[in-house]
Amino acid sequence: MKKFFIPAAFAMSLLASCNVLDKEPLTTIAPSNFFKSATDAEASLTAAYDGLQSKGCYAEVLNLVGNMPSDDCTSNNNDVRALDDINWNSSTGQVGDAYRDNYRTINRANSVIKYVPGVAGMNATRRDQILGEARFLRALSYFNLVRLYGPVPLRLEPTETGDPAVLNLPRAATDQVYARIVEDLTIGAGLMADVNPARATKGSANALLARVQLTQRNWSAAKDAALLVLGGKGGYSLQGFNSLFPADNKSESIFEIQFSGSADGGTSFTLPDLLLPLPAATYSFAKFNLPTLFVTRNAQPTDLTSVVDTINDQRWSYQGNVNTGRNHASYVQGLGPKADDSGPFVYKWRSDGSGFNSSDNYYVLRLAEVYLTAAEASNELNSPAQAVLDYLNPIRQRAGLLPLDASSPEAASQATLRTEIDKQRRLELAFEGERWFDLIRYARHTQANSAVQHAVTALDMIAQKRGTRDVNYLLFPIPLGELNTNTQLQQNPGY
Repeated sequence: MKKFFIPAAFAMSLLASCNVLDKEPLTTIAPSNFFKSATDAEASLTAAYDGLQSKGCYAEVLNLVGNMPSDDCTSNNNDVRALDDINWNSSTGQVGDAYRDNYRTINRANSVIKYVPGVAGMNATRRDQILGEARFLRALSYFNLVRLYGPVPLRLEPTETGDPAVLNLPRAATDQVYARIVEDLTIGAGLMADVNPARATKGSANALLARVQLTQRNWSAAKDAALLVLGGKGGYSLQGFNSLFPADNKSESIFEIQFSGSADGGTSFTLPDLLLPLPAATYSFAKFNLPTLFVTRNAQPTDLTSVVDTINDQRWSYQGNVNTGRNHASYVQGLGPKADDSGPFVYKWRSDGSGFNSSDNYYVLRLAEVYLTAAEASNELNSPAQAVLDYLNPIRQRAGLLPLDASSPEAASQATLRTEIDKQRRLELAFEGERWFDLIRYARHTQANSAVQHAVTALDMIAQKRGTRDVNYLLFPIPLGELNTNTQLQQNPGY
């Protein structure tokens, strides 16, 4: 993990096997003889951050899950065919990976939250920051889980026993999980620093809270959280779009996963090698993500290639040649002689994988999304058009597009503004792991209010791939291995 080194190697052995699927108790090093110093407290927090680097979290799976079922990406690679075809089941690899690794991170955060308050001789301010950061990590992981699986077991204590009565928890209601996420983020924001490079901060907690509230259609709370970021002390600012990538704790970054490009705690960042054509990738093979998928709704194209402006929009226009082809900021047009290296490829992670292990960081939260959240929430609150555009225009103008005003066709109504906000969110955040979750949000929005329509939702994608608008596929199934070990669990409908 870049810039964070675990000073005691045994910290990882203490925390590595504490997750729902791997139920070995902590027998090698007891918490009572580990959490003795500030160094131990920092090591335990680093282990929790390290959990986010796991394959089932941000090293690979969360990005694939957030992109492959959507209308932004497709692939010929068999490893992601189930995601691309929306044909997953309880034995699909990514279904189990995301469940396991997010719970592993939660368990490590739980250890921090339980034991760091008892560490003697610590600086009180730093102790609070550590606890706030751990709450953020737990909230982020539960948010990943509840969006993917719906109701999930709410585990708030570290795994320290093999007793099935303690280990096998039932699924908590979705509202209960969200309430815990909001509580952790609210408390965490009050404890964390305003600025702490490469760490979670107050801005991180509030930006994630804005996303959480937007997901729940709590428009006023989403706007309030977004404004805490926009008006806060984090020092965030928009910068040239092409210069945002690869991520490296730049001025727009609110929270990103830190990768070093070397094996660290058994993890590595594989995305660039899975996405890029030669010569950046280790070797030539069918890549996981290609930004092309042709979807029609009411005979209108809605695939990504039909809505991007490759002339004027700086997020998609030609930026110059690179060693993999033509750089268009969000994608690279590969020019390789082999079919697997020719065509459009995701270009938001650009560093040589060096054996499937890149040094690029991964954006989880950045300032542009906060502006878009404020715009969307304001519009759903039926704010005046110009008030909505005040949040939307900075994103358009950074992309080199003209600002809109209240007389613009896009601002003619709440519905037209909704369409424009959806479009700008798609163009701005393409391939960053949020598109599928946005499409699910849009489907849920229409379910809650039939008068609300979005150009495309997850149900449109499900209908295209499965032949029916099966609402069950808005969620993943609970992994089969988890059902086999936890008799308290019931499978999601339809699986």
